[in-house]
Amino acid sequence: MIFVTVGTHEQSFDRLIDYMDKWAGEHDEEVVMQIGYSKKTPANCKWYKLIDHDEFIGYEKKARIVITHGGPCCFTEVLKNGKIPVVVPRMHKRGEHVDDHQVEITREYEKKYNNIIVVEDIEKLGEVIDNYEDIAKGKNYSCAKSNNENFCKALSEIVDHLFE
Repeated sequence: MIFVTVGTHEQSFDRLIDYMDKWAGEHDEEVVMQIGYSKKTPANCKWYKLIDHDEFIGYEKKARIVITHGGPCCFTEVLKNGKIPVVVPRMHKRGEHVDDHQVEITREYEKKYNNIIVVEDIEKLGEVIDNYEDIAKGKNYSCAKSNNENFCKALSEIVDHLFE
């Protein structure tokens, strides 16, 4: 099963929803999506606008792959559950967020920690799904532990760097 989450930001993330709904229609793997405020509703998979935290964590733990937006709280939750997340950052130019902080943060996070798989070009997402196990093998699972103090320090450094 693949679990996809776009978070709770009020701008839609139809690019990811559309891609994964099409992917689900062409593949024989269950896809469950939390679509938030996306305007599109999937036709080929189970979906929720929003779900409670316990159910959310249940899907994360059950999933073979978790695909998430670029919000650090979301992808670090996946890491805490011992999985390497596939992260598709929301983009300002596509009207998915107010700026490109998700793109900038995920690039820095991937470079510094090597424990997330960033996919900016949605057309490459299927290839990442097909090769997930091999790609994830090369990632740093030791960073997949809850370590809030170090994370907050690292995130502060990234944010400070972005505003230099």
